[in-house]
Amino acid sequence: MKKFLAVFDGYKMSMSTLQYSIELAKLEEAHLVGVFLDEFIYHSYSVYEVMTKEKNAKKVLEKLDEKDKKLRDESVLQFQKACNKAGIHFSIHRDENIALQELKEESMFADLVIINEYETFTRYKEKIPGRFIKDLLADVQCPVLVVPALYKEIDKILLLYDGGPSSLYAIKMFSYLLGHLKSLPVEVYTVKENYMATLRLPGNKRMREFIKWHFPKAKVTVEKGIAEEQVPGYLRNHKENELVILGAYRRGELSRWFKTSMADILMRETDTPLFIAHNK
Repeated sequence: MKKFLAVFDGYKMSMSTLQYSIELAKLEEAHLVGVFLDEFIYHSYSVYEVMTKEKNAKKVLEKLDEKDKKLRDESVLQFQKACNKAGIHFSIHRDENIALQELKEESMFADLVIINEYETFTRYKEKIPGRFIKDLLADVQCPVLVVPALYKEIDKILLLYDGGPSSLYAIKMFSYLLGHLKSLPVEVYTVKENYMATLRLPGNKRMREFIKWHFPKAKVTVEKGIAEEQVPGYLRNHKENELVILGAYRRGELSRWFKTSMADILMRETDTPLFIAHNK
């Protein structure tokens, strides 16, 4: 049985993460773990403001801590009720140490992490992708599904392919982990930045053979342009809610196309779930 992690901030429960994770766990008959990162130094309020502005700071802090605990407990209960209603196998982890480190360690023992692109695990808003998401994607130990703020049913799969090992690795991992989604329309999409190049897939014969066995009904599209402009533009022109598969979100990655910034661009400029994986 596959093990999927759904990651939550108990102070601001992501309904999008909850819906995507439950639907995918049902589809793949996976065990779903609700990971609640209850970092002990993370509060919904400012400790500094309470200490400097309140006369009886100790009592105020106690009340605020009690309120925080209630919020987190209610989020866990909401997850539990949703999983029971869906009839899926699930468990709950409440990790109280440093959130990013805890999640990286959790990912070592999981097949897939599902997380909202807006998660920061701080009280402050950040432009997406925030520091938490960037740091997680750079060093996570399994593929990650980064989901948008609102849930939409997935109705198409877009495989981004540049001929490099990282993009192909991501496609393989998607095929292995979310194989039931292969019944949806699938498109392999490549951008060639060399305007003199032919409109053939990189590794044309071998890649087409690979596609034939894994995605027999897939459509293949090869275009010329600048990838960082072409890919989001291509997605914006579609009505479908695509799941985009891409690789190489890793510091120091030498991929010609799917460098670190591609996932950032897609998170900022599109409203679609991203399946991100990189080979070590």
